[in-house]
Amino acid sequence: MKQEIQGTGTKKTSPEKKAGLHAYGIRENLSSAASSFPYLAPAFVPVSFPAPEYLYFSPGLLQLDLNIYREPMIKAIIKEQSEDLYRLIKKVHFDGKYYRVKSVRSGGWEHCLELAVRIQFLGKLQGLAFEPKKTVSRKDKKIIYRSLILVNPHELWDEELVERWWNLQERIEFLISKILFHECIHVLILLGKTLPSGFGKTDIFLEYREMLEFASSEKLCPESCGVKYRLRNLAAFSPEFLENSGEKPDRVSELYEFLIHEKYSIKKTDQAFGLSWSNRKISRNYARMAASKVGPCPESGKKDWEKEVFRLHRALNELYDRIDGQNRADWKMG
Repeated sequence: MKQEIQGTGTKKTSPEKKAGLHAYGIRENLSSAASSFPYLAPAFVPVSFPAPEYLYFSPGLLQLDLNIYREPMIKAIIKEQSEDLYRLIKKVHFDGKYYRVKSVRSGGWEHCLELAVRIQFLGKLQGLAFEPKKTVSRKDKKIIYRSLILVNPHELWDEELVERWWNLQERIEFLISKILFHECIHVLILLGKTLPSGFGKTDIFLEYREMLEFASSEKLCPESCGVKYRLRNLAAFSPEFLENSGEKPDRVSELYEFLIHEKYSIKKTDQAFGLSWSNRKISRNYARMAASKVGPCPESGKKDWEKEVFRLHRALNELYDRIDGQNRADWKMG
């Protein structure tokens, strides 16, 4: 990030003391931005469906009023990094309401994109992007795609963030921008896969497709096959996954694409905001996330399941290292 949006404060204060200075109010008087979460309905499916432990709240954070951020500043930070993502949120206010962000005609039908962004504390997840919900009106010959993004700036007291931005307002704006940037990438990729040709094919979507093709190519066959092998082994622990999968290889391919999807989104966000996640950290977190998407494991097999999750973590780390390798002549990002 450029210096003018990083803040100029140099005062050093511990995260605990900051919490005492800036956190106020009680649970019963939470702002609307931190109100109860009404959106988890069957109509919406999170891109990265969390394991239950990620949804526990941190009581201390729930006392902080999130309304101190400046929406124009957040949009300016995102615009500086990506015009595609800025255009996606330009007309959207961060109040949880849906706003029409794009509308085009194709084949006699009007295709409309509506987006909602809500900022609130929600357990340990940084954010959630929900797959577009499609509504068809044959009478009006209109198809509406509604997407929802949740932003959860729960890492406000991260030591690195506190050292870079001691001013709480600047810190929360930076953190919201970073999380929203990441989740908007998910939305653009999903729209690129969902909408008619020419409607959602942004540079970000096309760049992601390049990474996915590279990650699925013969050049990365040993690493990609290793990850898929571990995913199949995890599937064997979950009767629910096998019952619902139909063709098991297809479900494994979906999980593999999910892991590439997250790798791309994190790397793109890191390049823009300079808070890098190592491949070891990404693979550790998302190996467990992928395992949770496979389904529950019986208690009797928990120990072996944990070993297989660790093996997936190791295989995924090797895959991510190869994607980032210096010899990737057929694919280059950014």
